[in-house]
Amino acid sequence: MTLLRLYLEFFRTGLFSVGGGLATIPFLRDMAERTGWFTDEMLTTMIAVSESTPGPIGANMATYVGFTTEGVVGAAVAVLGLLTPSILIILLVARVLQKFRQSKAVDAVFYGLRPASAALIASAGLGVAAKVLLRTEVTICWPAVLLAAAVFVCIRWTPLKKLHPIVLIGVSAVIGAVFQL
Repeated sequence: MTLLRLYLEFFRTGLFSVGGGLATIPFLRDMAERTGWFTDEMLTTMIAVSESTPGPIGANMATYVGFTTEGVVGAAVAVLGLLTPSILIILLVARVLQKFRQSKAVDAVFYGLRPASAALIASAGLGVAAKVLLRTEVTICWPAVLLAAAVFVCIRWTPLKKLHPIVLIGVSAVIGAVFQL
């Protein structure tokens, strides 16, 4: 029964999280509250690991949740649930695209989806930032704030702009481990 629920939860997430992997975070937060499969702290860890590993963030997070819930089979079922809506939508769109290619209504729908996707991603980003940068609702984790500011400066400062993102992720991981952020 858990495998079916895993599939359906991630099917719903895959169906409605328009905008990519970061847009899945609000759905995962809701899933955590409803199912108890993982905590908010585990979600923050999942995001960090998923962002640091190759592959789509949504699929990485589905793999993690599925694996911690039901092992290897759970991981496969969760990823399949997440990907099924995309596959079905792509098949449907490919079938009818030629017919609606010049439709103003279709253009309007996609135009309307852009700000919704941006809002989902912004909400997820702010939620993760609040979890990482605040120890409690009123206590700021200054080492995390300083690390975030340093990484921001590194990606904006011309001499360091050419650094590969993996270098910044690696250095941040080492600093996080040393200071136990």
